[in-house]
Amino acid sequence: MTAESFEYHEKNRPLFTDLTAEDDDSGITEIESLCINCEKSGVTRLLLTKIPFYKDVIISSFNCDHCGNSNSDIQPGGMVQEHGIKITVAINSEADLNRQVVKMDTATVKIPEIDLEVPAHTQSGTLTTIEGILERAITGLEQEQPIRYAMDEDLARKIEKTIEKLKSYRKGNETFTLADDEHEEDGEEGEAPPLEPDNLKDEVLSFKTNCPNCSAPADTNMKVVDIPYFKDVIIMATTCDACGHRTNEVKAGTGMSPKGTRITLHLTDPSDLSRDVLKSETCSLEIPELELIAEMGTLGGRFTTLEGLLTNVKEQLESNNPFTMGDSATPDYTSKMARFVRDLDTVIRGERLNVHIVLDDPVGNSYLQNVYAPDPDPEMESVTYERSFQQNEDLGLNDMNTESYAEAPSS
Repeated sequence: MTAESFEYHEKNRPLFTDLTAEDDDSGITEIESLCINCEKSGVTRLLLTKIPFYKDVIISSFNCDHCGNSNSDIQPGGMVQEHGIKITVAINSEADLNRQVVKMDTATVKIPEIDLEVPAHTQSGTLTTIEGILERAITGLEQEQPIRYAMDEDLARKIEKTIEKLKSYRKGNETFTLADDEHEEDGEEGEAPPLEPDNLKDEVLSFKTNCPNCSAPADTNMKVVDIPYFKDVIIMATTCDACGHRTNEVKAGTGMSPKGTRITLHLTDPSDLSRDVLKSETCSLEIPELELIAEMGTLGGRFTTLEGLLTNVKEQLESNNPFTMGDSATPDYTSKMARFVRDLDTVIRGERLNVHIVLDDPVGNSYLQNVYAPDPDPEMESVTYERSFQQNEDLGLNDMNTESYAEAPSS
């Protein structure tokens, strides 16, 4: 093919093409992308294609050679439809499990025989089979089973029966019905269906915003999460497809507590590092044995594990400290900082125990998992206290005047 004929072919080729085995020019576009797992460079592959008797779609897949992280997604390539669609299929044989399914993130999947429902926006779009949908449901339910058995054994046993039923369906041993209910929402011309408060925790909400790094349009996902034996929190995450920048933030879903909370954990076993931790933006972190103090606001709000939180501290010390690099660095200070980071790393790896982790939150919106709940944790102490004048000053509470709002004005 000459240069002129290639240029003509590229200009006249449609954007969405049929995917065929005979076509050597697959139309796959590769884009260097940031891996959200290890923050190194990976590759995103995009394919714009037509699915017979359906519509144009955009298939994307990401793969990172550094850590092995991978994911895939499918999005509609055409206009948003005016009406939703509900597809119900009876699965009567093992061959029916091989039916191909295009499931968008706006679709709700139901199996009425076992009262199973996968709500919309809880999974990304996918091009799969009915067997693949069952496998995905089994994997999702099995992930939290160890926690359920620890927290609510009766619920865990009920879900175990559902998992066994799904595995039986996957093998083609029983007949069942699969319903795919899809409602596409137009964020510019229409209104999204109203959400009842009870259903809000089952939804991942998404809204348009701008990237704080490059100002390009981006999506922010938000979800309300109920933390057992604590309270509701709001997790917000923004990822920019243009520059790869990502941020995440955790906000308390309830009001400010009247008292502060100080949580102290005696680290005695490496397994303690896997405890869930919610650190609000008002919480400070302290490890007395290392003389480490991270003041309020230095790490922002995070919902992670104790190991993840300490790793965040280490990363900030290594990358954001101006006194360890350039003209501001002194050999003595650099040596002390390097020794301090090594000591912190031994705690992160579980090699150094018998240290204390102190989370002090003057508004009581931070949490550290009690692995013995609902019984007391012998290695953890949680105390509430009255905020000091200075803490109220730092939070801006001393200047608040709510007396005029105590009573409604008389008419």
